[in-house]
Amino acid sequence: MDGYVEHNAKAWDSEVDKHNIWTNGCTEEQIEKAQKGELDMVLSPFKQVPPSWVADVKGKEILALACGGGQQAVLLSLAGAHVTLFDISEKQLARDASYAGRLHLDMKFCKGDMRDLSRFADSTFDMIYNPTSTCFIDEVHSMYHHCYRILKPGGRLLTSITNPVLYLFDEKKALKNHLRVKYTIPYSDLKSLGKKELEKRMRKNDTIEFSHTLQDLLGGLTDCGFHLTGVYTDTAGFMMIDSYIHDCYLAVRAEKSL
Repeated sequence: MDGYVEHNAKAWDSEVDKHNIWTNGCTEEQIEKAQKGELDMVLSPFKQVPPSWVADVKGKEILALACGGGQQAVLLSLAGAHVTLFDISEKQLARDASYAGRLHLDMKFCKGDMRDLSRFADSTFDMIYNPTSTCFIDEVHSMYHHCYRILKPGGRLLTSITNPVLYLFDEKKALKNHLRVKYTIPYSDLKSLGKKELEKRMRKNDTIEFSHTLQDLLGGLTDCGFHLTGVYTDTAGFMMIDSYIHDCYLAVRAEKSL
């Protein structure tokens, strides 16, 4: 694995210790609903996934990709899916394993880099569920190609992408609802930050992030052979950003041809 990938693994382990919202598991209400086949879950930060996108998962083979934290993978398993969870963070995977033990779920757990899914055979999964995470890898094409390969004909990839325009702004000021353009895009923590600022992020165990072009994020899917069959957008949760940019995240349903 590249050095930044190993760093991000440790960073997400650290986020578990900090009780980051994406590491805190699912609620008892979500668990009860999932046991009835009602999936209250997200791809993007806030909006619930349309029920039609996750209907009929019972008995299906699903890869929960970069999906650790005791949330979506657990809910899919509760609804009757055969879930394989793939994540870079050992502590994120442990969160799901603890739920699996408590709820008597038969889940599989794999640790690895989401750009390399070579351990999985062709046409293995009916669905791949991938919440917002491509911002943590430097290129998306290898992941997309693997996803297309390991999906069964007619299978679908549910993913969420970050609008690259978000990376234009000074992060510290944006958190205080002040927007100031600071960077060019495509953005990379490894290239866009000064040496001292990058070293500071690394010492603080902040994740290393990347923006990508929309050509790569959306065109990359169709280049692989996917058909885009659904899109919805979501906000970022910061008042100033959301007042200017309504489509901060895009949740995408992409299907493999029969």
